[in-house]
Amino acid sequence: MPDLAVVTEDLVRCFGEEVRAVDGVSLSVEQGTVFGLLGPNGAGKTTLVNVLTTLLRPDSGRAEVAGIDVVRHPEKVRQAIGLAGQFAAVDEQLTGVENLTLIGRLSHLSRAEARVRAGELLERFGLADAGGRLAKTYSGGMRRRLDLAAALVAHPAVLFLDEPTTGLDPRSRIDLWIAVEDLVADGTTVLLTTQYLEEADRLAHRIAVVDHGRVIAEGTSSELKKQLGGAVVEVHLANAAEAGRVAEVLAGVSREAPSVDGEVVRVPAGDGTAALSEVVRRLDAAGVTARALQQREPSLDDVFLSLTGHPAEQAAPTERDAPGRTGGRASSPEGVTR
Repeated sequence: MPDLAVVTEDLVRCFGEEVRAVDGVSLSVEQGTVFGLLGPNGAGKTTLVNVLTTLLRPDSGRAEVAGIDVVRHPEKVRQAIGLAGQFAAVDEQLTGVENLTLIGRLSHLSRAEARVRAGELLERFGLADAGGRLAKTYSGGMRRRLDLAAALVAHPAVLFLDEPTTGLDPRSRIDLWIAVEDLVADGTTVLLTTQYLEEADRLAHRIAVVDHGRVIAEGTSSELKKQLGGAVVEVHLANAAEAGRVAEVLAGVSREAPSVDGEVVRVPAGDGTAALSEVVRRLDAAGVTARALQQREPSLDDVFLSLTGHPAEQAAPTERDAPGRTGGRASSPEGVTR
């Protein structure tokens, strides 16, 4: 059996009587890997992270992080983890060095140790030259890297990244991906929540697809894609209003029903060319003129559409985020950590 960094069994967290934001989630995350939680806003990802980082208590079920029960020993869990959330939680009135030194002192490092650790992390994340500048002068990508550095000050065994690249430009997003890959290469375990398909595809060793508080599929990226059985035929229409009718026309081309995303109708096509020919025949018989036709290999977006009926980037209004901050320091009435 591999060593596990995170384990949950039938974990449940409710808000009121109607909303089950986390609804019986069971997961196992191996040490030294990236585990991706993929799902839309409101799917329950942030609530699950809040439970695992001791910001929220579960209503039922069990969870362990770094071998520690999150309910019985929350203070020990906080000592073993780092957390970087959807928004960089840095003090803009402090310099980069001062931000990291402050986190070091809160993590019980001596002043000298905190300064040394700050210097190491600024160097690692390409911020050494900017370390003496106020954080308010940093770009969005620099702030996010500083936030990630702050989450690593105390050498956490498990790092939680809750949609860490939200709002970043493509270049900054790639820079952060490289930083995460370097951390994992050094042995850090990362639990990553994201609604970006390419992010999960690139970083995660295993992926759990979450919707309405439940895990609806789990596996490697390749395993999830294979669920669709092969290629995908995309029909690009000039008018999105036609998409529903075209999906009906193409129903039955494969065992999986066509999905609609705006003006694009996607048809799973396990037998590739034969399915493409059938799509063309049916469109011609129905008098439909497509703006473009494309056959390609399935993506995680195709998997998500097939499983949920909507894209991963589309919000699902089922989760009420827990009160308090989720964008950096894992804080609670019992203590503060990163």
